[in-house]
Amino acid sequence: MKTKKSDTMTLGELKDKYYGEPGSKKRDKLEEGYEDFKLGAMIFAARREKGMTQEQLAEKIGTTKSYISKIENDMKEVRLSTLKRIIEIGLGGQIQLSIIF
Repeated sequence: MKTKKSDTMTLGELKDKYYGEPGSKKRDKLEEGYEDFKLGAMIFAARREKGMTQEQLAEKIGTTKSYISKIENDMKEVRLSTLKRIIEIGLGGQIQLSIIF
């Protein structure tokens, strides 16, 4: 049986093709947006792991369900102070930040 050549690409190949090589302006903009999205996805995953609804998390930190939803869906940027409340008070976790050169 002959195998058909696969048309699938890795994520890196896809980004190279449509957004250019790493370091290009278009690619850097994509990667920057991904970091914001990743933060929302991490909050979503942690909240679900804790078995909490958006409403429960919002109540715990003194905000609205809508605001939590916007952060998780990358529709709203989150301030560091708010992120700290979400992680520490709302989810009982800790934030670790790094600056890498």
